[in-house]
Amino acid sequence: MTQTTTRVLEPSELGAALAILESEPVANAFVTSRVQVAGLDPWRLGGEMWGWYADGRLRSLCYAGANLVPICATPEAVRAFADRARRTGRRCSSIVGPAEPTAQLWRLLEPSWGPAREVRAHQPLMVTEQLPAEVAPDPLVRRIRKDELETIMPACVAMFTEEVGISPLAGDGGLLYQARVAELVGAGRSFARIEDGKVLFKAEIGAATRQACQIQGVWVDPDHRGRGLSESGMAAVVRYALADVAPVVSLYVNDYNTPARAAYRRVGFREVGAFMSVLF
Repeated sequence: MTQTTTRVLEPSELGAALAILESEPVANAFVTSRVQVAGLDPWRLGGEMWGWYADGRLRSLCYAGANLVPICATPEAVRAFADRARRTGRRCSSIVGPAEPTAQLWRLLEPSWGPAREVRAHQPLMVTEQLPAEVAPDPLVRRIRKDELETIMPACVAMFTEEVGISPLAGDGGLLYQARVAELVGAGRSFARIEDGKVLFKAEIGAATRQACQIQGVWVDPDHRGRGLSESGMAAVVRYALADVAPVVSLYVNDYNTPARAAYRRVGFREVGAFMSVLF
């Protein structure tokens, strides 16, 4: 009879955790990038890494920090993670991950954690491994310098508010959000087209591993939408990503955002799966 258990991983289990994370490099890019930098120490990682074990072997993971993220989670593992999450109480601002296990996790948690502010049940996961054939990269899209943080921040705040539905300045006045933006700028993973001190297009490579990276925060100034800036801008970011970061570039997008999905397809992205997000 199979013996199973769930517990917080120890720092010494880093190798076993990375083996699971790297088995699905695109889907797990966000958590993998954090673990590769911070290890499994909860203070450095910004959350706990839960493990589900069968017959003493680590089989599935769940990152429990600002987000709750099931990783390579079997249905039995999801049930175990949901039990643990109910016992600890909700500490996260969202549940996000591959659509099927995330949907199961939310079904189990909704009676005690619900209602959610919003549920995005199907967010296509898209990837590309090559430069676009039909869209020329915008030559004016470039890396943001550290001294341009004040220039880029209003566009970042506008993007976040438009995408998530609440301002990142709420609560702590935006200190954590500004720190994250500054981190990406400092790492050379923030890109924009700026004209006369105004950001017209911007995007970041939010997660980066040796195997894959993930573009996030794509935004075009409302006064300049419909002019193809998102396509040429994304082509430029993809060029930077493939040259400097990883051989596979990914993103996920809301299924109802038809214009964005079409733009990404024109830049060469194709759908390979789906994510789901539950926002609180």
